Amino acid sequence: MSNNYCIATYRCHDDAADFHKKAQGIAVGLTVGSWTELPEARKAEMEKHLGRVISVTVHEPEGFAPGERYADLQIAYPDVNFSRDIPALLVTVFGKLSMDGRIKLLDLDFSSDFASAFSGPKFGIQGVRSLLGVQERPLLMSIFKSVIGHDLTNLREQFYLQALGGVDLIKDDEILFENPLTPLEQRVEACMGAAKQAEAETGQKLLYAVNLTGPTSQLAANAKRAIAAGANAILFNTLAYGYDALHELSSNSDISVPIAAHPALAGALYPSPHYGIAAPLLLGKLMRLAGADLVLFPSPYGSVVMPKEENLAVQAALIDPALPVRSSFPVPSAGIHPGLTPLILRDFGHDVVVNAGGGIHGHPQGTAAGGLAFRQAIAAALSSTSLPDAAAQQGNEALKIAIDTWGYKE
Repeated sequence: MSNNYCIATYRCHDDAADFHKKAQGIAVGLTVGSWTELPEARKAEMEKHLGRVISVTVHEPEGFAPGERYADLQIAYPDVNFSRDIPALLVTVFGKLSMDGRIKLLDLDFSSDFASAFSGPKFGIQGVRSLLGVQERPLLMSIFKSVIGHDLTNLREQFYLQALGGVDLIKDDEILFENPLTPLEQRVEACMGAAKQAEAETGQKLLYAVNLTGPTSQLAANAKRAIAAGANAILFNTLAYGYDALHELSSNSDISVPIAAHPALAGALYPSPHYGIAAPLLLGKLMRLAGADLVLFPSPYGSVVMPKEENLAVQAALIDPALPVRSSFPVPSAGIHPGLTPLILRDFGHDVVVNAGGGIHGHPQGTAAGGLAFRQAIAAALSSTSLPDAAAQQGNEALKIAIDTWGYKE
């Protein structure tokens, strides 16, 4: 297959369908519309627009029960049919097709020409590490909690306590929108002031990912307002706004801060085996191509569980060297406490962001101790010290109390 095609992989469940015929129907129907009825002269003219069936792999267990029969279909779509943007590609390969029975979009392989339209993450893993001056260990992120209805004083205090705990990044809650109590610029100024105060005590740099919201037409302007007020990172609800909105932000030379993509709405799209878009594509490859420097996705350990195999496939898509853009930082999230740190490092390696909300704020000694417990757990895991042994060491009381509270797994 030449470089002038993007290839979509689907999984189609059907107890009786002729999958080869169905694949051919998709390849023709989503490109030239009809083929056999065309006169030969017209076929020659339309050939460059025709979709191609690459492969059909049928899974038909002997004596299969209803619902078990499926096929994986690979179909190539000519680049000439669509503009070089993610919405055009998604509508081409899965727009109408997403409503045609039990079919799920598993993957997309981009042509080199299509991929060349995207510069990907502006910072990526190494760029974020350089901003923070942290190269050798996983990063630690904490999440604001209880932000609705709080004023700037309360928000600043909560930020300061998180920063004192030694976290590398603090992100807004994704449901914190523009409001009279904590307007964007004042929120940034208050929190970055707290960051400087904490840095004077801890010596540690910190990124604050402020939630970028508002009408799509105002996103770039709002991002520039936040940066002018001192913001050094952005949180973005990508699936609510669309990949193209993320691409516009990430490729804007005036928006020179890392962008963290939040997975809000992803549960409406990836969990079903029969419908939607597979998580590694939805939260991995497309987020990275569109320019997310960090990507949050459900962890395999906590409260919003994604199966580990799927988790690791999302991570693989975020760092796969085959995609010709910078790697995005994987951020497995939800239900994380210090006792899970060894599992996170074992499964995701060192290039991961350990992300916690309740696991930091819920520490019996308070928010700052919650962050410190995570830093102590990370240090223990990196030195191959068991958490109980590390907790018994002098100065690691925060970790000991965290393990007593939530337990641990290694």
